[in-house]
Amino acid sequence: MIETLLLIGILVAAFVGYNIGGATTGVSFGPAVGAHVLSKLGAAALMSVFFFLGGWIVGPAVVETLGEDIVPADILTLEAGIGVLFFIGLALFAGNLFGVPASTSMTAVGSIAGLGLATGTLDWATMGEIVSWWIVAPIVAFWVSGVIGRYFYPQLNEWVAISRRETHLWVVDRSSTIPKVSAAEGTDKREITGSLIVVAIGCYMAFSSGASNVANAVAPLVGSGALSMEWGVILAGVAVTIGAFTIARRTLETMGNDITNLPLTAAVVVMTVSATIVTLLSAIGIPVQLVIVATMSIIGLGWGRATRTTTVTDAVRGGEETSVSVGALTAEEEGEPAPEIGEEEAADIPKASDLFDPSTTARVILVQNFVPVLATLGAFLTFRFVPIFGF
Repeated sequence: MIETLLLIGILVAAFVGYNIGGATTGVSFGPAVGAHVLSKLGAAALMSVFFFLGGWIVGPAVVETLGEDIVPADILTLEAGIGVLFFIGLALFAGNLFGVPASTSMTAVGSIAGLGLATGTLDWATMGEIVSWWIVAPIVAFWVSGVIGRYFYPQLNEWVAISRRETHLWVVDRSSTIPKVSAAEGTDKREITGSLIVVAIGCYMAFSSGASNVANAVAPLVGSGALSMEWGVILAGVAVTIGAFTIARRTLETMGNDITNLPLTAAVVVMTVSATIVTLLSAIGIPVQLVIVATMSIIGLGWGRATRTTTVTDAVRGGEETSVSVGALTAEEEGEPAPEIGEEEAADIPKASDLFDPSTTARVILVQNFVPVLATLGAFLTFRFVPIFGF
């Protein structure tokens, strides 16, 4: 009986990891794929490798938090763990069907919290710490990105701006036994350097995703003692790989083309800030919602860029009004020297709709909030009223 339950648990955990691969590959490599720097197949391959590395090196700290700290270990039995994983996977699958990369960390914590609420064993101190960081992390992302946007982004744009291409940056010659990769015709050194930066940051994002999200797939099984930490990480890595090569194509399309026209220079800043925050918090065992942190980073970067239309002194004195818009990120062309702070014209700053597609953005926000709620309510109602779990 135990072997059968364990097999079911592994299959459900694999289903969760499959959906995590679909959700997080788009976040990590959407900008690179949307700019034709990287193919969807290449994105899936890199996601597989760096997700596993993040899960193996940093992920165990988050596994312990989800598997032991939110609810007592004796409550998170193998049967309960399977139920928790089922609702995590079901909720994430719903998000992936809409092509939206939902927050896997919020979904996993919500499902486990549903178990704790149903059994009256929820550790409110641990939940309070996690939720506090969920509030603080986006604020930190906003301000760090805001400072970069105001004081450093224009210079970065002048030095390393990366333009989006309509054709692929690299071509593969398969005429010989060993395929050869070379730069496409018309590609200059600036584009090659920029493309390498975008891909490298995508790999960093994948690493941070593994650090935070490997726990979402296997923490219930590891916490119940049914699976060792090492085999849990391996299981999550394999499942994410399958998801990255299959269902991730939809989220890559959404994040790479539909939701935003974010310049790649800005995307590099956003991805670096977000991945660093997520990796640091994962190292201390805090599961973080990467998608929301990245969104606040985009807003902060645009806000900081927009404030360059006035000096700090003028802003304090109220001498000028500052038009704040995330669309400010598109104000300069690639490589164009930036005016000094206070010398830029507010009229040069595009409106927000120039950066985001309103309908797609509304759909993303709606689904991202619906998915964790679905997992929490489903877990609570099941563990509270279905007697098969013995609570």
